[in-house]
Amino acid sequence: MIKAFVVENDRLRLADSISAEKDSIVWADLFNPTKQEEAEVEQWLGVGVPTREEMEEIEISSRLYVEDSAYFMTATLPSQADSDDPVMSPVTFVLRRNLLVTIRYHEPKAFLAFPLRAEKAAIGCTSGETILVGLLEAIVDRLADVLERVSRDIELLSKDIFNPTATKASKRDRDFQQILKDLGRKESLTSNIRDSLTSLQRLAGFLANALAQGKNGKDAKARVKTLSRDVLSLTDHASFLSQKITFLLDATLGMINIEQNGIIKIVSVAAVVFLPPTLVASIYGMNFDLMPELKWDLGYPVALGLMVVSAILPFWWFRRRGWL
Repeated sequence: MIKAFVVENDRLRLADSISAEKDSIVWADLFNPTKQEEAEVEQWLGVGVPTREEMEEIEISSRLYVEDSAYFMTATLPSQADSDDPVMSPVTFVLRRNLLVTIRYHEPKAFLAFPLRAEKAAIGCTSGETILVGLLEAIVDRLADVLERVSRDIELLSKDIFNPTATKASKRDRDFQQILKDLGRKESLTSNIRDSLTSLQRLAGFLANALAQGKNGKDAKARVKTLSRDVLSLTDHASFLSQKITFLLDATLGMINIEQNGIIKIVSVAAVVFLPPTLVASIYGMNFDLMPELKWDLGYPVALGLMVVSAILPFWWFRRRGWL
């Protein structure tokens, strides 16, 4: 599918007919393009557009390059980022003269929100360069929103770890299992966003060099510079969140070890407390003939009393030593 936009009254407008308004189009958005649509755009641009396999290559030379006066820039962007399992896929931006062409195979939210905003308000999208910069700004804003949501979720997980509401050990263990799953999902999401920001940072540097070679677009150059600083700050924030998630993961494992040690401690103390009574019962359970206590009238209550005292004394000693 191809969506083409033209400039009208300093605003973007969806072209009614691509063939009729071909000379006025400033942005062509290819979403899941067919072979026929790719061929049509290649004839229009005069250069070949990358295939999906070429877009997925990770070499810098395959993602950022110049061909026949056209600048090819590919970045990895997320879609469905409102969930913890976003779809990560590359998006290619082709800038040639006054025309911007985007090739994508998924639906990042910025590609839905930015055209609507540019149609309703004059935000300076009058050329392919300014549209590209505005679209990149919308993408970075979207990534910032995702990181803010991740940051809030991490704060809630931190409270669940260090301020548990459950009192039963079995319930806390189940909560920790869920917390470990949540931390794993947050780490995966943060890692994906950081990869996307890294690709955008490289793209912004390449775009700045491309704009520097042109005579016009001083405002666009300044916006790209600001965009680079925003991407760098978001990358640092994503790294901070990743470190915090690692800390919470270690803390969660430590809390689980504490819970397990507490259970083992209770079992160990119970074994030590009941060991002396067991010893007394074992002694008087022997079937030897020469055992005077067996014929003693007070033998049974004395044995019971001895077992009770032998159980109480270790418990009292442990409490006095502060081991319980």
